Amino acid sequence: MVPEGLSHIADLVAFLAMAHCVADYPLQTDRIAVEKCPGCDSTLNWRWWLCAHAGVHGFFVALITGLPILGVGEWILHVLIDYGKCRKLYNLAVDQALHIACKILWAGISVSVFQVSVSPLLRR
Repeated sequence: MVPEGLSHIADLVAFLAMAHCVADYPLQTDRIAVEKCPGCDSTLNWRWWLCAHAGVHGFFVALITGLPILGVGEWILHVLIDYGKCRKLYNLAVDQALHIACKILWAGISVSVFQVSVSPLLRR
C-alpha cells in the first residue's frame, strides 16, 4: 500500500504536470515561444513575453496547490529555466525535465511543509 503522503504528492505532481502541458503548449503561442528569447523579440521586449509566459505557469501552480508563494517560486524558476534554454545552455529535453522537477518540488513542499492533502480545486 502506498503511504498517504506519497499518494497526495503523486496526485499533485499529476495535476501540475498536466497544467504544465497546457501552459507550455496550447497557451504558449508561436509568437511567445519565439519572442520570449533575447534578440528574437520584435513586437514587445523579450522580458515581457518571458515573464508573461512564466506567470501563466506560476498561476497554475498557485491554483492547483492553493499556495500563491509556490506560484511565485514557479514564476521565478520558469523564467530562469526558459532563459537558459533561450541561451542554448541545454536542449528542450533538459528544459522540460527541469520544469517537471520543479513540479515534483512544489508537490513535495505542498504536502510536507504545508500539509496540502488534495488540490483545493478538488475539495468539497
